[in-house]
Amino acid sequence: MMVLTLYSRPECHLCEQMVAELEPLVAGKGRIDVVDISEDPRLSRRFGLKIPVLMHEDEELSRYRLDAGRITEFIARQTA
Repeated sequence: MMVLTLYSRPECHLCEQMVAELEPLVAGKGRIDVVDISEDPRLSRRFGLKIPVLMHEDEELSRYRLDAGRITEFIARQTA
């Protein structure tokens, strides 16, 4: 199963928007793990305010705003 990781913080409207846009694209094809970077000092230093960041393993797929076209193509390749 494909797992996408979204690095986020509480009360981040861009993060909430990315999850809302991403959920229908991923439905039935994988899952989204939302990671609160404020709970991990290492992640907080790494990302700071540069969130949300969507990753698959070590590959950054989107930052700040969801690139729906890129994500759709990526999911198609992963689930083919």
